[in-house]
Amino acid sequence: MKNVLLAVVTVLTAGFVNAQTADEIINKHIDVIGGKDKIGGIKSLYVESSISVMGQEAPAVTQIINGKGFKNEVDFGGQKIIQVYTEKDGWAVNPMMGMTTPTASTADEVKTNQVNLYVGGLLFDYAAKGNKVELLGKEDVNGTNAYKIRATTRDSAATIYYIDPSTYYIIKEIQNVSANGQMAEVVSVYSNYKKTDYGYTIPFSQELTLPQGFTINITTSKIEVNKNIDPKIFEIPK
Repeated sequence: MKNVLLAVVTVLTAGFVNAQTADEIINKHIDVIGGKDKIGGIKSLYVESSISVMGQEAPAVTQIINGKGFKNEVDFGGQKIIQVYTEKDGWAVNPMMGMTTPTASTADEVKTNQVNLYVGGLLFDYAAKGNKVELLGKEDVNGTNAYKIRATTRDSAATIYYIDPSTYYIIKEIQNVSANGQMAEVVSVYSNYKKTDYGYTIPFSQELTLPQGFTINITTSKIEVNKNIDPKIFEIPK
């Protein structure tokens, strides 16, 4: 009986220490990108960037009302690819995939992409959002022995974050998304972190590997925090 009790206490203690360690890493990450007060004060983000894919360059604009709506628009020589997600639904236009009119997203697509609604990602204020986190140890990311943390939403959408132990910046992210009715991984590698005038620090360079196998490089050129954004831009055109 004593051995059984000792084993139970050991397991519970290990779980508690693991949870505390995950929280400690997340708190340090939040501190280096601006802190709880700064991030909590962000109501909207407006981002201009350049997309490079398969030798083509395209301007992109991303607009976010924190927790309410996300819209990304990329212009490939007059052909606009649009993705929109809100707390309730989503829609898209992608003429390169034959989707020339606004098309409603599936429930799975909405669920797995709603992470984009939140400034600071799933890790910021995760418990209040109903998210769960788990420290999965460490893993090598291009020579960096990074902390590996899995965040899972209340809808069971999972994202894995790799955090540099020397800077506490996220250097890699693996997101499970719904693509053509199947779950697939989208891998992002982040670099070139800079602090905005507002005091919010974000990566200005992102290498995005899509399920189709090709890579997109995204370079941010302009960020405006708390710019007035009309919520109507998230409504599907009639």
